[in-house]
Amino acid sequence: MTSAPHHPPVLEVVEYTDPLCPWSWGAEPVLRLLRTTLDGRVHWRRVYCVLFDEDDDPAPDPAAETAWYARYVEDISAHTRAPRAPRLSRVAASSWPSSLVAAAAELQGATVADRVLRRLRETVFVRGEPADTPELALAAARGVPGLDEERLAADAASAAVRERVRADRAEARRPVPEVRSVEGGSPHPGAAKETPDGAYRYALPTLLLRSPGGAYRVVPGWRPYEAYAEAVRLLCPGLPTDPVTLPADRALVLHRTLSNPERELLTHGPWPPAGAVRVETGNGPLWLHPEEAGTGPGDLRAASTSL
Repeated sequence: MTSAPHHPPVLEVVEYTDPLCPWSWGAEPVLRLLRTTLDGRVHWRRVYCVLFDEDDDPAPDPAAETAWYARYVEDISAHTRAPRAPRLSRVAASSWPSSLVAAAAELQGATVADRVLRRLRETVFVRGEPADTPELALAAARGVPGLDEERLAADAASAAVRERVRADRAEARRPVPEVRSVEGGSPHPGAAKETPDGAYRYALPTLLLRSPGGAYRVVPGWRPYEAYAEAVRLLCPGLPTDPVTLPADRALVLHRTLSNPERELLTHGPWPPAGAVRVETGNGPLWLHPEEAGTGPGDLRAASTSL
């Protein structure tokens, strides 16, 4: 998102996430709405939690694990209405490659970073081919408007970006006490997850909102927009939280791809915009900007129908 310099940030929003997390994918409509509404008034920082770690033991039966995980994602998409791949090729071997590429993209600005992260999410949840190697993660970002691909590759392989993600991973494993026990009311209330070493990490997604004075509110799991808006109002009563939507064509230019839940939450006016490209998934369509259909992954172009 672009910054509004006449509104200096009065709040930090820390988003604990992973490019390959199905609940984070399902939360995209609400979090995109929150980012649009608060644009220029908050400092938004993503922390990549490394859901699939490098030292995880390989599954004894990869086919069985993939079948189980595909059902798991399908169950989540039934709650979130997020698109899912008709067929999942495998469970991601590691979150490190996609996290490194997502973190590296942030060095080229927020808009580029948002679009690269979205592409990384779509590798697994639209195409069914998770970006779990450096080559696949970099390939997912090809053609993103404004992206310097050579710089992205160099930054993603750098010691500085690896250290950034290592620090993110560690931060995600120091959750605030409030998320140890979380009230229900959501299919994914977001209580902290116990790690193999007996510690805890944030469930994904979790948003931690902090004021300059040190006060904070935490909103874990899959939540409606109002839960985030209420946390903002408690910390910064004067900050506008009425949802900001965009004309449909402008929203598609900004976000490049929109699911049905996203177009319902984020846009107003006639739908679909002229030239929008519809891609069928296992759980409803994904709508692409025409340039995205021409530069994005080949599997998306093959499945698309121009309107």
